[in-house]
Order: sequence, then C-alpha cells, then structure tokens
Amino acid sequence: MTKKLLLATANLHKQMELQSMLKDSGWHIYTLRDFPDIELPPETGSTFEANAKIKALAAAEAGGLLALADDSGLMVKALGGAPGIYSARFAGEAKDDGLNNAKLLELLAKTPSGERQAAFVCSIVIAKPDGKTWAVQGSCKGTIAYIPSGKNGFGYDPLFYLPRYGCTMAQLSNEEKNKISHRAQALVKALPILRDLEA
Repeated sequence: MTKKLLLATANLHKQMELQSMLKDSGWHIYTLRDFPDIELPPETGSTFEANAKIKALAAAEAGGLLALADDSGLMVKALGGAPGIYSARFAGEAKDDGLNNAKLLELLAKTPSGERQAAFVCSIVIAKPDGKTWAVQGSCKGTIAYIPSGKNGFGYDPLFYLPRYGCTMAQLSNEEKNKISHRAQALVKALPILRDLEA
C-alpha cells in the first residue's frame, strides 16, 4: 500500500527542499499543487509551531491524508528576535525577498559584526485527518552579512552567513544546504515520527 503524505505548502522553494529531503523516505509526496481546491487558513498563530499546526490540520482535514507543514523564519538577536514569524512579510504584505533583505540591512546598519548573530528556525507539524498532531523544531545558527552573496537560495539566504563554511546559505549547493538547514534539522526529527506512522 502506498504511503501518502501531503506537504501543506504553496511555496515552490519549500516544496522542492522538502521533496528533495524526503525522496528516499518511501512516502509518495503530494503538495497543494495536487490539491488546488485546498485553501489554507490565515497564519494567525504567535509562534512558528502554532502557524505550522494551523496549516497541517487544515491540509490533513481537507485532503484526507497525513499532512506535514512547516513554518520558519529568521530570528536576529540584535532585533529582539525579529523578524520572526513575520519573516516573509517583514517589509510588507508583498512578501518581496529583496525588500525584506533591504529592510534587515537598514535596521542593522549600525550594528557591529560581533552583534549580528541570527538563527533560522523551523517548526514542522505532522497532522492526521482525525486531528492528532506531532511537532518538532530545528534551527541553524549564523550571522547577518553586510551585503547579499550567492544565488542558490531564497528569502534571507543571501544574507545569512555561516562562519563554519565561510559563505552564506545562498552560496551552498542544494545538497550542502539540505544537510544543515533549519528545515533539514527539523525534518531529521520528523522522520522517526513518519516511520512510526508507517506501522
């Protein structure tokens, strides 16, 4: 019997990352592109986990399948954890990566290099159509660069500098990113849950 998992995302970048990381899991992966009638409710939660749960439950109920949703964002220490859950719309509802990055650089213009610590955080929630849920979280630490670098990424990846690798997240290959990203760290914790649900 085919194991079916619905990724509750309309974000093509997230979809590609998750599909790549789940490709050897044995699950047949669906996305919201396969269920065009499913419309996710607004993300009204006050945490990444709360927003992921809203999406996962809605997708599981509407699609009648086990669903996995993530909510993620950038937390900058010097900004008190902002942009946080507002990462995608930091500069406005347009969800423009360029404008979001520009706003971040503007807010940190006078922040010295030793105080530009940041972390990408991802919460993943798995939900069954009956309403049962499981939640995990992953993170990836770095600093905020002064100028964007790299083309292989989205969101804040061009500004997220990884001292260990000497480059930004957007300068890593997909294979490298999928090993260390916040989404990858969360998914590593989610896989045992999916394996248990196979039984």
